[in-house]
Amino acid sequence: MNATLLRCSIIAALGGLLFGFDTAVISGTTDQLREVFGLEGFGLGFTVASALIGTILGALFAGHPADRIGRRSTLVWIAVLYLVSAVGSALAWDWISFLVFRWLGGLGVGASSVVAPMYIAEISPPRFRGRLVAITQFNIVLGILLAYLSNYGVAQMQYGAMEWRVMFGIEALPAVIFLVLMFGTPRSPRWLVAQGNSHAAALVLEMVGAEDVQGELSEIEESLAETAQNEKEPLLQRKYSRPVKLAVAIATFNQLSGINALMYYAPHIFRMAGAGTDSSLAQAVAVGCTNLVFTLIALLVIDKIGRRKIMVVGSIGYIVSLAATAAAFYRYGTDFTDVGGTVVLVSLMVFIASHAFGQGSVIWVYLSEIFPNRVRAQGQALGSFTHWVFAAAISWTFPVIADISGGHTFAFYSSMMVLQLLWVLKVMPETKGVPLEEIQKRMSAA
Repeated sequence: MNATLLRCSIIAALGGLLFGFDTAVISGTTDQLREVFGLEGFGLGFTVASALIGTILGALFAGHPADRIGRRSTLVWIAVLYLVSAVGSALAWDWISFLVFRWLGGLGVGASSVVAPMYIAEISPPRFRGRLVAITQFNIVLGILLAYLSNYGVAQMQYGAMEWRVMFGIEALPAVIFLVLMFGTPRSPRWLVAQGNSHAAALVLEMVGAEDVQGELSEIEESLAETAQNEKEPLLQRKYSRPVKLAVAIATFNQLSGINALMYYAPHIFRMAGAGTDSSLAQAVAVGCTNLVFTLIALLVIDKIGRRKIMVVGSIGYIVSLAATAAAFYRYGTDFTDVGGTVVLVSLMVFIASHAFGQGSVIWVYLSEIFPNRVRAQGQALGSFTHWVFAAAISWTFPVIADISGGHTFAFYSSMMVLQLLWVLKVMPETKGVPLEEIQKRMSAA
């Protein structure tokens, strides 16, 4: 694999690392936020979801700057949003200012979920594309693990009332690194062709190790033949109905697993199952480690066994683990024994492993593949928008419904994964090793 290609992919995927860190860091602060701002279940849910409201808007509108100023320039501005959010959240002077800075971070997360995989997909040859785009997912889970480790480490340092501020402020360091490194990456060759700069696109393709520069350039130019309509082409029309339906379905199922409930409330869930505060933070670290390991495994095999098989395995793991978690909550309620707590811990480890190997490793790769060049930014934005709408809904409602019945909550998530398995088996097409332009033809979107 070309060294420049790998370097550029890793740098772009740092947006994913910050995505993961920003997503998970609040999990260690929920008790202090509840106390500092006087929040109850609904208010806490809204506070956690404030960033996700930003992600919805970030995902919805990221396609426009990605097409106008380019994928790379948009990633630079995303890094700025992460930096401002980290510093502002740490220094927030009241609840409203905290919500605003978390919302800005959410804009960065939503935009990053669109633009980072898009950029990597557009500089990658087909045989490496799945693995390289999946680096974004690997970095997301690495960011989640780093957030859990950071929260645990900060908690051991006994910062007292300042603890939650330190947890948020640490994110500024990787944000600065991401911002600086992005200036050393080339622009997307597909975006350059769309802007009428085929010469620069050819140089980038050569730089990232394309085997047939002129051949790939010709394919890109052919797929973008309607250059004048590139920005005006509407996504929501009949010829794009198939990729639109696939994007909405995979993004919806991703969140109906309850994954963001675990990411945002992992320590809270373990406390519900009888763990103490320090123990719950340590168990969250264990969740992050499991997430990282199984994402790495998926990264190594996604271009060998394909997207559909990975999704099948992950769906089965989801169903079993969530059903077991629901059964534990039905059995023990609010009076967990050590055995019950262990069942929940093991079941949620299997759950996170299933997500990391299945949906987690596939979703961003798949969304970056299934849309034609001329509407890829819009399509990626639609998929991410759907993902974050459901993420916000799950995260906002979890504290309320979990207080009513943990069993009902996890049973619902398990039933949704049964539907996902049926969708994968009956509807989802394979994209492994297929050039982006060929996927466009197969989707009848030429």
